[in-house]
Amino acid sequence: MDALFFALLGALTMAALFWSRSRYADFLAQRPEDYTGDSSQFDLRTHLSGPIICEGVIYGPMGRVSSRFVGEFDCHWEGNVGTMNEVFTYDDGSVQERCWNLTLGNDGRIRALASDVVGEGSGQQMGSAVQLKYRYQLPDSAGGHVLDTVDWMYLAPNGTIVNRSQFRKFGIKVAELVATMRPAEQDLKEAA
Repeated sequence: MDALFFALLGALTMAALFWSRSRYADFLAQRPEDYTGDSSQFDLRTHLSGPIICEGVIYGPMGRVSSRFVGEFDCHWEGNVGTMNEVFTYDDGSVQERCWNLTLGNDGRIRALASDVVGEGSGQQMGSAVQLKYRYQLPDSAGGHVLDTVDWMYLAPNGTIVNRSQFRKFGIKVAELVATMRPAEQDLKEAA
């Protein structure tokens, strides 16, 4: 009886430690408020505006790179309403297009819609970071699964945006994306 009690106690302790880590010391534990004291201010209307170049990788569930991509974005804002057209080209030659419709509230809250987003995404820009949460539906060719997504964008001192996203199914991380985004004009200036 004592052995069973200690086995259950050990299992409960491990579950509590796992929950505590994921709640307080993991990627998902970040909050927009964590970035309020930063000196640089991420403003979607400024930093995601015009033509943008994106490069990144997608990690599969085992932590290995499963795909590499480049993206070309075109972002336009009218006041607090923006449209971001994205064209991604992957290392296997496939192309994916997405159009985000973004609405930015005066308090920094974000409302995001796209054809492969189930319902409505929501987020917050605060300090040097932007958080966006949404449910992403994979294309039929990838199984059509709906994944819970947490997307963070961080503003680097030179204006480059570093993006990290995690995709989860039933709370288990199945993929992670890391990418950079920067104005396309920056590439033209560096090439000259």
